[in-house]
Amino acid sequence: MGAKAGQRGKSQRDGGAGRRRLALIVFGILFVLLFLGFAIAQGLGSPSVPSGDVAKIQDVSDEIGAVSQKEFDHAMERQVAGGKLKKPPAPGSKKYEEMKEASLKELLEAVWIRAEAEEREITVTTKQVEEKLAQIKKESFPSEAAFKKFLKESKFTQEDVNDVIEVQLLSEAIQEQVNAEVPPPSSSEVKSYYENEKATQFTEKESRDVRIIVSEEKAKVDAAKKALEKDHSPAGWKAAAKKYSSDPTSKAKGGLQEGVTEEFLQEPLKKAIFGSATGELIGPDKYEKNYILLEVVKLNPAKAKSLPEVKAQIEETLKAEKQKVFFSEFLKGYESKWHSRTYCASGYVVEQCANYTGSGHPKNAAPACYEADPTSPANECPAPVTPISPALPGSITEQKPDGEPFPQRPLPESSGKEGEAGTEVPPGAAPEAAPEGAGEAAPEAAPSGE
Repeated sequence: MGAKAGQRGKSQRDGGAGRRRLALIVFGILFVLLFLGFAIAQGLGSPSVPSGDVAKIQDVSDEIGAVSQKEFDHAMERQVAGGKLKKPPAPGSKKYEEMKEASLKELLEAVWIRAEAEEREITVTTKQVEEKLAQIKKESFPSEAAFKKFLKESKFTQEDVNDVIEVQLLSEAIQEQVNAEVPPPSSSEVKSYYENEKATQFTEKESRDVRIIVSEEKAKVDAAKKALEKDHSPAGWKAAAKKYSSDPTSKAKGGLQEGVTEEFLQEPLKKAIFGSATGELIGPDKYEKNYILLEVVKLNPAKAKSLPEVKAQIEETLKAEKQKVFFSEFLKGYESKWHSRTYCASGYVVEQCANYTGSGHPKNAAPACYEADPTSPANECPAPVTPISPALPGSITEQKPDGEPFPQRPLPESSGKEGEAGTEVPPGAAPEAAPEGAGEAAPEAAPSGE
């Protein structure tokens, strides 16, 4: 019995030791896992960049997945030539850092475009590159000698030029493919757009066809009126306009000005044209430096175009708007994807690299903007809150999710009314300058190295 009890005691001691060893092993595994997690979080697990390269892009073919030191040095050489510098800036200087960043950005974004094209199975042929180069030479260089001079001065080789053109063509092809993925507008979207825009975009405004005689000399206009009181037929107007009117455009058509709308007319022309009956001679009235005699010959009522008449136009508009939104979303994913796959060697880490660690402050902001007690206060700092672009009330629709931009500008001193329209008058009546129109935003570009 004693022996058995002793055996049991030994067994229990051995079991306790085994459990302790097992606990140590488990603890060791957990420690390794925690260390690896910490290392990855700190960037210690980032893929190494091969010797001789300055950057490595993951998950692409070896042929395009790296930026070599040689490529970087040549890109810097082009930067120096483009900056008209007599010699390269000293390493570590502000100018050197600027050129280094520009060179790396150009090289990395070219790789991104090639890599995106590779994933999408998009290719460019040698013939396409040659045709594009021939077009560029024809448009930008008067001779082959001028092109050779450009290569020499810019430090571009023929291979560099071909590469740039190939990347440009790939970029365009990517955008075409992305745009082709956008679903066409539905019939309900087309109908909704038509109903929303019918009164403004698809309705021809009420207008008048007017015959007019213009001259700085009142005696001539008086004479024209006497002649037209006897005969104001088209033939009579043709003769009077030819003899008395000083406006070459209208006098060549017997004084006829078609489709005059009310919205851009100033007084007294607005009242004279839209407040008189057809066939009634009005004037002479003084307008700026001229005297004007006119007759309304035809009333053109407002007319809305039908949906079938404008359906194709609406479809193109909606398609373009959808493509703009779709491509904008594509660009966000594109940049995020390739940024996360790009790793740069020490000394070559820029914002395009996944292992880049910044301050979180805008690059163009002075350090003093974020210092509690700066030695020299900054002249200008970024807004602490990202600015927004407000939309006009009621302008946000299914077709225009961003709405119409809200005009934020000083009121004109002359009128005191925001958005007051300019004026348009018949030819020869010394029109005032029309208000400058807001230009349309440019469409989004394909991913590029710019």
